[in-house]
Amino acid sequence: MSVFTAAADQSLCAPLPVLGEDVLVPLVTGGEVGYAALDYAASSPALKRVWDDVAAYAPYYGSVHRGAGYLSQLSTDLFESSRATVAEFLGCRAEDQVVFTRSTTDSLNLLAAALPADCQVFVFETEHHASLLPWRDARVTYLNAPRTPAQAVATLEQALADREPHGPALVCVTGASNVTGELWPVRELAAAAHAHGARIVLDAAQLAPHHPVDIAELDVDWVAFSGHKLYAPFGSGVLAGRADWLREAEPYLAGGGASRKVARRTDGGVDVEWHTTAARHEAGSPNVIGVYSIASACKALTEAGFDRLVAREQHLVGEVLAGLAEVPEVKVLSLFGDDAPRVGVISFVVEGWNSSHFAAALSAEYGIGVRDGLFCAHPLVRTLLGSDPGEAGECGAPEARPGELPQSRTDSTGGTPPLNAIRVSFGAGTPDEHVERFLSAVRELVSDGARWKYRTEDGRCVPDRGAAQV
Repeated sequence: MSVFTAAADQSLCAPLPVLGEDVLVPLVTGGEVGYAALDYAASSPALKRVWDDVAAYAPYYGSVHRGAGYLSQLSTDLFESSRATVAEFLGCRAEDQVVFTRSTTDSLNLLAAALPADCQVFVFETEHHASLLPWRDARVTYLNAPRTPAQAVATLEQALADREPHGPALVCVTGASNVTGELWPVRELAAAAHAHGARIVLDAAQLAPHHPVDIAELDVDWVAFSGHKLYAPFGSGVLAGRADWLREAEPYLAGGGASRKVARRTDGGVDVEWHTTAARHEAGSPNVIGVYSIASACKALTEAGFDRLVAREQHLVGEVLAGLAEVPEVKVLSLFGDDAPRVGVISFVVEGWNSSHFAAALSAEYGIGVRDGLFCAHPLVRTLLGSDPGEAGECGAPEARPGELPQSRTDSTGGTPPLNAIRVSFGAGTPDEHVERFLSAVRELVSDGARWKYRTEDGRCVPDRGAAQV
């Protein structure tokens, strides 16, 4: 019987239609099954609405900003109206800029390149690598993982109060962890930053697809996110927020589109006058289709009723946590405690299993796609698994000897468990059946074991196609 009650189903909205919801995948044990995409935190499936909008525009595709032809003018209008749509979606202030990039990683590297001289950056070790690593040319203070939201605020306040000298400063923080899904106290962290004369950028890659983000309400200076996590394909991202640092910095890329005027000097050099608008950091021919797909996704989520989508996702979060809690061998990872609010991103480990083996079995035997490893947040996962955050380790399965299953979480001498975990993630397009199948598969694998033999290949656990069923 379904774990979802009829009353709950009737009170919640239906999942949004997404591409791939009818894709069949082969099972190693024979036959096919509908693919259960539960790896939204890596890349969400594209909304059908987005795909349809892009397909309708595709015949009218043209180069933007510099063409006199009808298609160029139409594409320019579409590109700039998409900017306005994203600004509205994010609750941007009148003076804010929306810069289109390739991804969250690209957005934060752009901001890192625009930091004023002697800027000090404060970032928690719990960040995704996209927001942990771009600040190489700045003075960076890495803050230890907090264990409560209040401790996060207190840690930041103390670090800002102790900084020397009191020049420009930037705080970078996630809105929702890509490992635990836990919501961070963004508004309180922004208040702490501003009280100490610092600015703050919000990594909303995992927040924007699951929860409304309002720059003005959160009082953050910038927001960064990726289209491919917001149900939009084609590799575009956004950096939105204050214009001054971006306007004063050298262009992120030098080239056409970023320049207003270029002239040769008598000494043989070149004088350049750069744009002061968002175009300053959008050199080259932009990804018009990718930008339009982001705007289409923003409209689709807004029109569907974001509050209703959040309510349905929270119902799924509750079902997954409750289902995993019924399996004693499963440990859900958390910084702030089991009751901490979170989006549809949940990581866990299973006693007696290497996480790569478990994820491989979910895929090969049940048609369920999850993620295993360190999730590009190595220090955080190591902290959550109780190891030294600076300890060396890699994602994937440990190398197994011939004929040996990559199953045990400890080596033959009872040593340290491999540093990896399993992540299940879902969102607006996830049907109830995918969650039900996932929980049933977890119970079966823990109680009965895998039905197939697996081996390690190039650091990944894969079914041994030459083997028979266990």
